[in-house]
Amino acid sequence: MIPIRDINPTRTKPLITVVLIVINIAVYFLLQPTGDPEAEALFLYENAVIACEVTEGSPITIEEIRSFRCGSDAGTEPFPAKNVYLAAFVSMFLHGGVFHVFSNMWFLWIFGNNIEEAFGPVAYLALYVAAGLVATIGFVLFNSGSTVPLVGASGAVAGVLGAYALLFPRHRVLSLVFVVFVPIPAMVFLAFWFFSQFAIPSEAVAWEAHVVGFIFGLGVALVFRDRLRDRLTRIHAPPDIPF
Repeated sequence: MIPIRDINPTRTKPLITVVLIVINIAVYFLLQPTGDPEAEALFLYENAVIACEVTEGSPITIEEIRSFRCGSDAGTEPFPAKNVYLAAFVSMFLHGGVFHVFSNMWFLWIFGNNIEEAFGPVAYLALYVAAGLVATIGFVLFNSGSTVPLVGASGAVAGVLGAYALLFPRHRVLSLVFVVFVPIPAMVFLAFWFFSQFAIPSEAVAWEAHVVGFIFGLGVALVFRDRLRDRLTRIHAPPDIPF
């Protein structure tokens, strides 16, 4: 299923969503090296979060990169000045390819505007960043010895999807199913997305981050559900007509 748009109009402008999309696309096309696999790899090892580095609290060594094994005490650190914890934030704006960045941004565009309206711009941005960081922590807990850079906004976007699933479960998502456009309830579409993460066979996909980010976003929306729904009610209330 490919989402085309949600049938859930808003009354506010999704400024933060647009800014996040622009930043992610700009970082990929203007800052990340493309076309040279060696330059791409070096850039990601220098700037992206790596589970092994977070576990050890220090930059990865050349020996660990070459052996794909975490825990080598001796060795040369190619990027000794790297802040391995700040890299967790930076990684949310790095991507592994054109399809990676555009698929993440497409989902953010479809679902982000409603969550931004529900939370308000500041709280929405906080949710996005927090979901991305929590998703990274979740990935590290499941893959503490990984020496491969973790990149992408998927964990943060998954947090937005989780919040959407709780706040707008009955709203429809117009989706392309094979060759037919079908309006699917958001809960059904997002449940399919969530459980499909467990069926992803590729180790190149950080499904653990997706799952943790989704659960985090759903949990945050659950905690503040009444407040968020009150805010939406006020925004969508018909204007007073003076007599």
